[in-house]
Amino acid sequence: MKQILLACSSGMSTSLLVKKMEEEAEKRGVDVKIWAVAQDKAAKELENADALLIGPQMRFMKKKYAKTAEELGTSLDVIDSVAYGRVDGKAVLNHALKLIDG
Repeated sequence: MKQILLACSSGMSTSLLVKKMEEEAEKRGVDVKIWAVAQDKAAKELENADALLIGPQMRFMKKKYAKTAEELGTSLDVIDSVAYGRVDGKAVLNHALKLIDG
């Protein structure tokens, strides 16, 4: 099972995106766990994730998580602002899976 963590300022704005990503994963038969947390909780959750995607409004936090993510072998990136704004679960899921699978 692939584990995808989303982080945003409060964890609330990504909750709908998580739902859309889960729906897309289910349609495709992809075995994933997707969850969202507030950015101040992301560091504690990082060790449980294969990928951490940060909300575009929090892109400045990428540098903060980069070293820990690298040490843990966790992929890290910022969610595309267009996909985020459109709550495009398919695009964000594809992005996360590409990060994990290389």
